[in-house]
Amino acid sequence: MTYQNPSFTRKDFQREKEAGRTKLIHSGRLFNADVYRLTYGDHTWIVKDFADRPFYVRWIARALLAHEVTVLKRLEGVPDLSRHVFRLDAAALASEFLPGTSLLSADPRRITPEFLRRLEALTRRMHRAGVVHLDLRSLTNVIIDAEGTPGIIDFQSALVTDHLPRRLVRTLRAIDLSGACKKWQKFQPEAMGPVRRRFFHKINRIRRWWVFKGYLGLKSKKTMHENQTNH
Repeated sequence: MTYQNPSFTRKDFQREKEAGRTKLIHSGRLFNADVYRLTYGDHTWIVKDFADRPFYVRWIARALLAHEVTVLKRLEGVPDLSRHVFRLDAAALASEFLPGTSLLSADPRRITPEFLRRLEALTRRMHRAGVVHLDLRSLTNVIIDAEGTPGIIDFQSALVTDHLPRRLVRTLRAIDLSGACKKWQKFQPEAMGPVRRRFFHKINRIRRWWVFKGYLGLKSKKTMHENQTNH
């Protein structure tokens, strides 16, 4: 299959790897991709690659990557969520790098109430675009850039909500927003307020049954942006 309008090809990617111009930022387990960062042309890219996995994983990965591209395409044009994305080939996708430091590694003093309110607003913009993330409780899936702006990354667990029942969509959106509440609890507990606190505890009772983490329900040891700090 030929993939339309790629910014670079598998051959280009292999040449960059062989020349030492890519950085492996996550070595995936059996059902997870290897993730690389590289600069090609005028942009920095994240490449999620299943090429070195067994054939049966590559076969499943076709559908998984197609799903992730669909999600990211839906979010193109929404600032601080997604940039250009394309299929490198059947086993890989490339997405334009969203700069920032994960909250796991960021200076906690930078995670202010204003930052957290902006994160809540960004989450709602994502919902209005028809996407739920479903893993926003992870500190590695939220970033802060040099100007203090929040960003959301790693959409491998996300869903497009167009054809889901309304009640389910409301629940999934609430689970996303509880991820922001968790960060209030961690970084700004005194400013969290009683409304967020009650909401957080309510959603926790629902979320304990939510098991989807990464591809095929397997959570990787490190997400693809965990090592992106100080780039």
